[in-house]
Amino acid sequence: MNHDHESMDLQQLRYVVEVASTSSFTRAAARCFVTQSALSHQIAALEREIGQRLFLRSSRRVELTEAGEAFLTQARIAVVAADRAAEDAAAAGGEVVGTLRLGVIPTVTAIDVPEALARFRASHPAVRVELQGGNSDDLISALRRGEIDIALLGLRDRSTPSGVASHVLSRDALVLVMTPSHRLAGRRALVLADAAGETFADFPTGTSGREQSDVAFAAAGIERDVAFEADSAALILGLVSAGLAITLLAPGVVAASGADLITANVEDGPRRIEYVAWHERAPRNVARAFLDQLGASSES
Repeated sequence: MNHDHESMDLQQLRYVVEVASTSSFTRAAARCFVTQSALSHQIAALEREIGQRLFLRSSRRVELTEAGEAFLTQARIAVVAADRAAEDAAAAGGEVVGTLRLGVIPTVTAIDVPEALARFRASHPAVRVELQGGNSDDLISALRRGEIDIALLGLRDRSTPSGVASHVLSRDALVLVMTPSHRLAGRRALVLADAAGETFADFPTGTSGREQSDVAFAAAGIERDVAFEADSAALILGLVSAGLAITLLAPGVVAASGADLITANVEDGPRRIEYVAWHERAPRNVARAFLDQLGASSES
């Protein structure tokens, strides 16, 4: 290996991390504010220096090689460490700096996210915020990989996010949601059995949003017809408004939608817990400051 003229630098590591997370040289270059040719050149130089291909380039997408996977794990750690070094120096001077990467489920109701961010920015004007939407499972994975700092999650009762540190923000009983003309609309207190035989809309199979209701119906021993699946509460509520189905959602989600729908409490219905979660290793200063504001201690 020739070390005379080239040696790995932090910028190259950043490029590798961005290409891996976007699966695209074009998008990675845009996020790093460089031309695509400059980014490609730097990655090619790095591959020459290491003596291994890091990426398989196909017309559609860019994928990591096995060597690339191994390299990426350590590259991420190096990039985070460099960012943290700069943040720690600023923190020593009493200022919180850096970018807070916040993952948010679309159905978060425990906190008012824009209001929380407004307070956060008022206290720490140098901070930048990157918001990422997603379902709880994807956000937990992103947290574990170090791609985001904090996630706001919703999971079924008695299910805690694994592999991350977390704090409970709220507990909710889901409500049955239907049109005003639905046969169950006049009744305030229901049990799951009352909805047996109804057509449901819900989140996709395998997601934690779906699991909340699946577990409750299984516990009640009731088969349920989920004829419609959608990955957002807004789409689910649209299906309900059109009279195609009924659903179970957190009351705050229905209230925030402003839809002309009726809700009913379900005695043996599913319950949801909202969490704020962060990486098990010590969070970055910018993340710790946000957790402190939410009243979730990051001192593990």
